[in-house]
Amino acid sequence: MPSLSSFSASSISGDSVELSRYQGQVALIVNVASQCGFTPQYRGLEALYLEYRDQGFTVLGFPCDQFGHQEPGTEAEILDFCTTKYAVSFPLFAKIDVNGAGAHPLYQWLKEEKSGVLGTQAIKWNFTKFLVGRDGQVLKRYGSSTAPDELRSDIQQALAAPSA
Repeated sequence: MPSLSSFSASSISGDSVELSRYQGQVALIVNVASQCGFTPQYRGLEALYLEYRDQGFTVLGFPCDQFGHQEPGTEAEILDFCTTKYAVSFPLFAKIDVNGAGAHPLYQWLKEEKSGVLGTQAIKWNFTKFLVGRDGQVLKRYGSSTAPDELRSDIQQALAAPSA
């Protein structure tokens, strides 16, 4: 059975990252964009990361330019924007596709595990979020309009659950 540990991705600096490095942690996986109405959610995501990282929580940000061309920059520009404007310190990855034939395998799996509204699999917009438990399995999916602060209870529950 696949889990978060089954995948790898390129970091925003171009290094290959085995996602097994997050095994045993609770992860919030988010497709992000720098020029979106939801971009201020970076503040809330960073706040969650800082608050819970010592308890085994991480946020994994995956820039995506599939929605309204709202992530047009290079990886270097994205990293500069995120660290300068929002002081992001959680892991960021290279730009990926989350929908279509070129969708990253991680997102193919996430969408299969937790469908969206009315059973749709496709990611509808930037800042869709997936909460993954310590066992590497997808617990919940949240739409773009769900503010990071609204996830606290679910994150706390996931952190309190025993790892498999």
